[in-house]
Amino acid sequence: MGIYDFKVKAQDGSDVSLADYKGKVLLIVNTATGCGFTPQYDELQDLYDLHQKDGLEILDFPCNQFADQAPGSDEEIHNFCTGRYGITFPQFSKVDVLGEGADPLFKYLSENTTFDGFGKSPMTLILKGVVKKMDKDYKNNGNIKWNFTKFLIDRDGKIAARFEPTASLKDVKAKVEEVL
Repeated sequence: MGIYDFKVKAQDGSDVSLADYKGKVLLIVNTATGCGFTPQYDELQDLYDLHQKDGLEILDFPCNQFADQAPGSDEEIHNFCTGRYGITFPQFSKVDVLGEGADPLFKYLSENTTFDGFGKSPMTLILKGVVKKMDKDYKNNGNIKWNFTKFLIDRDGKIAARFEPTASLKDVKAKVEEVL
């Protein structure tokens, strides 16, 4: 099974096949509206504005599994993101990314990537403490640790990179440009 075999729910509840994105570079992100990382929407939108014409699509999947940081309805979340951050990239229906109810796409992404740490961001110490309470073995599995984890998919549908929420958006941009 590959990335193009998955169907996801659009914000309106309709099915969307990821095969519709064949030949594009995808940045798949689980997001939240009330998170310390929510301001990343600005940089994600800048990246989208810069490279959508080159074949980049950012696929935004709100998730409320981490400290209830995306509590609204799909419509409320969308209105917040478009109103506050002006996002224009596709936003999908809210998903779970962990556990038995995890969306199959995110199960696939988690099972086919590794967690390489949170790096040296100022948020690293805080995030380590919070995540360790949720998953004592967090360092040794590919589970998504928090909101704004990003997965970069190349034009052939292969996972090119995984970025934790603490990763610099400059690093994300550099890798996106390499893959484009």
